[in-house]
Amino acid sequence: MGAEVKTKTFSREQRTRYRERLLENLESFGQYLATADFAGTGSIGMEMELNLTNADCSPALRNSAVLEAIADPAFQTEIGAFNIELNHPALAVAGRGLEELENGLRDQLNHADERAASAKARILMIGILPTLKRALVEDMSWLSAGKRYAALNTSVLQARGEDVLMDVRGIESLSFYAKNIAPEAACTSVQLHLQVQPSEFAPVWNAAQIVAGPQVALAANSPVFMEKLLWHETRIEVFKQSIDTRPPEMRNQGVRPRVWFGERWITSIFDLFEENVRYFPALLPELSRTSGKQTKAGAPLLPELRLHNGTVYRWNRPIYDPGEDLPNLRLENRLLPAGPTVLDTVANAAFFFGLVRMIRTADRPLWSRLAFKSAADNFINCAKQGLEATVYWPGIGDIPVVELIIRHLLPLAAEGLADLRVAPDLIDRYMEILRARAQTEQNGANWQIKTLRLLEAGGLDRPAALAEMTRQYSHNMHTNQPVHTWPLEGAAG
Repeated sequence: MGAEVKTKTFSREQRTRYRERLLENLESFGQYLATADFAGTGSIGMEMELNLTNADCSPALRNSAVLEAIADPAFQTEIGAFNIELNHPALAVAGRGLEELENGLRDQLNHADERAASAKARILMIGILPTLKRALVEDMSWLSAGKRYAALNTSVLQARGEDVLMDVRGIESLSFYAKNIAPEAACTSVQLHLQVQPSEFAPVWNAAQIVAGPQVALAANSPVFMEKLLWHETRIEVFKQSIDTRPPEMRNQGVRPRVWFGERWITSIFDLFEENVRYFPALLPELSRTSGKQTKAGAPLLPELRLHNGTVYRWNRPIYDPGEDLPNLRLENRLLPAGPTVLDTVANAAFFFGLVRMIRTADRPLWSRLAFKSAADNFINCAKQGLEATVYWPGIGDIPVVELIIRHLLPLAAEGLADLRVAPDLIDRYMEILRARAQTEQNGANWQIKTLRLLEAGGLDRPAALAEMTRQYSHNMHTNQPVHTWPLEGAAG
């Protein structure tokens, strides 16, 4: 969720001055982009948000105790007291980098899980914890310690002027008012980072937007929210609604949501930062003493612009990092759910990195043949229906997303990974996992939906069935066998 802030509330004078600083930062960023040297490409990174559960699979609101037990700066708080975040060190994708990522994640998570046990908690990789109940949003016990989280909650509610309406229609329907932004804490994701040069950023971002639909369909793992079966990747809509600063009247006027897919293809990373400043009021307007200062290498720090960027929740977010030796630019891909296993997670990452590589370097860019709205529609359709969705693809037309993935996108991703000089045996390994997942149509979402229905058909009521499903999920997660091989059981395994 970013750096800590010093206060939970902000004055009108602070907001006015912050707006001025944002404009100054933006101008400095535009000037610096035109002449600066940035760190090279080929570096990848990953952040993973995790759930904490009790022995009965209910949320464990003890992230402070768990982090104290883990005692590793790679693990940090998230907004929910039942969440933590893992940051894996950046590495090169070439050669055996993806295998290094897989082994590193597994080692970090195994260590963390062992230490979390001393705080009587377990770690679960899943998009939305299925055992969350409405009682969670009735008070502030869900909120992690720290002024940033409290300030964010206050700012969203003040901007809305009313409680947060959660209204999701999918397989089943859910509608209620939350007194705070607690539903946002339900959404745990994997964030992939790709380091790029300024000249490369626009085609990389455009390519990432195009693949967002198939990407989320293949990886969907969040079908349950507040005990209801909703979208295959319900996290997409829950996140959007939970921190929506717009009252209904603003939505009706077409004001842009804070969680945003975007509305156009871009020509520069500057386009996205300019949109941030132009369209979105500050949520955390904290003035920095480092504004106007530079690193030893001459990179502007731009603290207000970077803080503001962290409160505009694009599914593909631009990142400017002034660094220490050289600044760097990164694309942060934020639409994947956590889980189901480390192996599935790295296979999902391989799909993204390979596919973006090929699409962004094509002689005739796909975004020149696809309306931006079609990419946005693909994204929402795939979030709703997962591997059962149909999408529109340039040169093909309407096509089932499973057929698109198997016949067209997996070969393209494999070619892109080869171009990135990934070891051939790793390409085969990860692409085969994804191919089998698509062929069986068993991603995390479909496994959860089918398992829940089997348990209910066997006589369990919804809360008991969700607890048992989550227990089975946790067991399967620890086997690290890919989700398409997980058994479907109607009773305790």
